[in-house]
Amino acid sequence: MAKDTAPGETPGEATGETSGGATGETSGGAAHAAVGLDEATRQAFEQLGQRYHTHSGDWSDRVRGWQAAGRTVPPAAVATLRRSALTSYPVPGLRATAAQLRGPALNVGEQWADEAMADGRWDALLAHAATATAARPTAAWEETARTLVAGDAAGPDALREAVTGWLALVDRPRTLPLTETWYEKQLDPYNANALRGLAWLLPLLPAHPEIPRALGRLVETCLRKVPGHGPCNPKVANAGVLSLSRTEGEGALAELVRLASRVTFKGTLKVIDAALEARAEALGLSREEIEELAVPAYGLTEAGRAALPFGEALALLEVRGTKAVLSWRNAAGKPVKSVPAAVRQEHAEELKELKAAVKDLDKMLTAQAERLDRQFLARRTWTYGAWRERYLDHPLVATLARRLIWTVAGVPAVYDGTDLRGIEGDPLCVTADAEVRLWHPVGREAAEVAAARERLEELGITQPFKQAHREVYPLTEAERNSGTYSNRFAGHVLRQHQFHALAAARGWRNRLRLCVDDSLPPAVRELPQWGLRAEYWIEGEESGDYDADTTDSGSYLRLRTDQVRFYPLDAPQNRASTYGGGYTMDRHGGRTPVDPLPLTDIPELVLSEVLRDVDLFVGVASVGNDPAWSDGGPQGRFRAYWTSYGFGELGQSAQTRRTLLERLVPRLAIAGRCTIEGRFLHVRGELRTYKIHLGSGNILMEPNDQYLCIVPKAGAAPDAGYLPFEGDRTLAVILSKAMLLADDTAITDPTITSQIRGA
Repeated sequence: MAKDTAPGETPGEATGETSGGATGETSGGAAHAAVGLDEATRQAFEQLGQRYHTHSGDWSDRVRGWQAAGRTVPPAAVATLRRSALTSYPVPGLRATAAQLRGPALNVGEQWADEAMADGRWDALLAHAATATAARPTAAWEETARTLVAGDAAGPDALREAVTGWLALVDRPRTLPLTETWYEKQLDPYNANALRGLAWLLPLLPAHPEIPRALGRLVETCLRKVPGHGPCNPKVANAGVLSLSRTEGEGALAELVRLASRVTFKGTLKVIDAALEARAEALGLSREEIEELAVPAYGLTEAGRAALPFGEALALLEVRGTKAVLSWRNAAGKPVKSVPAAVRQEHAEELKELKAAVKDLDKMLTAQAERLDRQFLARRTWTYGAWRERYLDHPLVATLARRLIWTVAGVPAVYDGTDLRGIEGDPLCVTADAEVRLWHPVGREAAEVAAARERLEELGITQPFKQAHREVYPLTEAERNSGTYSNRFAGHVLRQHQFHALAAARGWRNRLRLCVDDSLPPAVRELPQWGLRAEYWIEGEESGDYDADTTDSGSYLRLRTDQVRFYPLDAPQNRASTYGGGYTMDRHGGRTPVDPLPLTDIPELVLSEVLRDVDLFVGVASVGNDPAWSDGGPQGRFRAYWTSYGFGELGQSAQTRRTLLERLVPRLAIAGRCTIEGRFLHVRGELRTYKIHLGSGNILMEPNDQYLCIVPKAGAAPDAGYLPFEGDRTLAVILSKAMLLADDTAITDPTITSQIRGA
C-alpha cells in the first residue's frame, strides 16, 4: 500500500527510514541513529496530528514500536488515528490500533472537549460517553452511566453544570487547526460519539430547566449547515431529541414542540415527530393538542406581561411583537436602565434563570408564529372553549393570537384590546362548542377583506405574518389553457442555497443540485391533509464554466425554474438529471405513471398557498432583486433577466405591496413628495426624482432612468414606522429608501452621492 506522507515530509522522514538500512544506523554510530530515528518519528507524529485522517497502513507498526519504547503518542496524533479508524473503510489494523491507544479521554482540538478534559475529574465518564456508537443507549451502557453518575464525587449539580457548559461550546471554532480546512467546521467524529453519550446522560440527572435548554441548543447546533457537507452532525442532533423525549417536565416537551417548528432536516424531524406522537399517545391527546398544550408561560402572568419581584426591586417582562423585553424598577419604584445591584448580589441564580427564560421565550414566540402560519393548510378547527384557553387567553400564545383574524361560528372576529369582536366592532354571542378557524382571504368577499384590513389599522395591530394582506393566487387564463401546470414562476434564476433554505422553512423537501451525473426529484411539498403533492420543477444553471457556476464542493450556485404541478400524494416520484432536461416519472417496481392533476381540481386555498410559497422563493432568491447584480453577474449573462425582473411587471406579492402602499404613503411625513404610478413609487428629492420598483426595490433616477445602487444592510429590516404585518423586508426597504431619497441633500454616503450627483 502506498505510504501516506504529511505535507513537507519525504517518505523516509515519515517512517524514520535512513540510507543506513533497516536499523537506521549511519557512520555516526547506533546511538546517534537512534536519536535521529526518535526525532524523525516524533516529527512524523506531529505532522500527523495536523491532519484530519490518514489512509496509510504504516501507522499501526509505528505506534506499536513507539509505545514499546515507553513513549506516548502525542494527543493530536491520537486524535487523527481515532478519526481515521472511524472512516467507512479504514486501512487494515487501524481500528485495533486506535482502540488500544493510550491517550486522552477525548480528542484534543475542539474547545468543548479541551474544556471537559481540563482538570481530569470526569475522564472516566467522558471515556464512557465516547463509547456511545449506536443510535440508542443499550441497557448495559445506561447501567454503567448510572454507576458513574452515582459515584461522581462532585455531585449531580456540578456534573449538570459541567455537561451543559461543555455543550454550549460545541459551536466554537477548533483550537487546533487542520491542514485539510474542509473539515474545520465539522465535528470530530470520535468526540461526536462522546457528545451523543453526554446527551444520553443528561436525563439521568435530577430535573433542571437548563437540561432541556442545553439539549435543544445542541440539536440546533448540530443541524447547522456546513458548506459542501450538509448538516453538521445529525447523529448528535438525533441523540439530543431522544434525550429530550426521555426528560421529564414541561421544559423538555416545550423544546420538542419548538424544534418541531424550527427543524427542517428530514431525518431529525422524523425523530421529533415520533417523540411527540409517543408523548401524545401516552397522554391520550392528538399531536396537534400536545403542541398547543406544551407551550409554557415562561413566567408571564397575563397576555404578554409579568411583574416579578426580586427583593425590593421589580422585573417587568413584556412581549413586544415577537421579542421579549425585560426592564427593571428599583426599590423606590423608579425605572432603571440596568439590573439593580441588590438583584445581582442577592438573587444571582434567580436572575440567571430569568435571563435564560427570556431567551427561551423569544425562541418560542418565533416557533409559534411559524406554527400558526402553517395552520392555513392544516385544516385545523377548535371549539371556542378550547381555543380561548389555548390561544386567546394563553399568556404567551395570546400575544400572537390577539393580532390575528379568526372565524367564530363563521363570523370574522378580531381582538380589540378588551375582547373578541366582529370586524365591524360588534360583540359576539357564541357558545363554548362553537367552531373556530383561522381566517384566510381566499373565498371571502372583497368588502369583508377590506373591512378586516381597516379594522386592524384602526386598532394599530401589526400582524405576526401576512393574513389580512395575504396574497391570493386565483387561476389565470394561461393556467386554465395549460390545464395541468403553471408557468407563472418559470424562467427565473435563483440563488440555489438561498432557495434551498427558504424551501425547507416553508415545509418543502428539496435536494441541492450538484454538478454530477445524478437524477433528483423536483422541490416537493406534501399536503397529507388534502391527499396532494405539489412540485416545483428546477434545474442547475450552467454556462459551461464550472468554476463560475459551482461552489468549491461542486453544488450549483444558481437554479433555473420551470413548472408548478400537482399530483396525488401517493403518485410515483418524478426525477430529472441534475444537468437539466425533462422530468420523467419513476417506474421502479412496475409502478404505473400517474398524470398530473388538472389545476381546476386543486382547492383554491391549496393552489393559492402553494403559489404563494413559490412567489416567495422567486421574490427572495432571484438574482433579479439583488441591486449588486446590475452588471448581469458572471460574464454579464444575466443582464437581460436582471433588468426584466428588477423593473418588470409586478407579481402578486408586489401588487399586494402596491395596494398597501397606496394606504400607507399618504400618512407618511414625506407624502407630499411621493406618488405611486404603475410599477413604481416615485419620490421627489431636491437633487433628483427617483422611481423605486415595487417588486424588487431597485431604483431608477430621472430624467434618463439611470440606475441607482443602494444595498440595504444585512440583518434586521430598517425601521419604516407602522406596518400592518411583519416579515415583508422588501416593503420596509422600499419605505426606508423613500425616506432617505426624499431628503437626498442630507445623504453623506459617498457611494450613493457619487451616483446621484454624477461625480
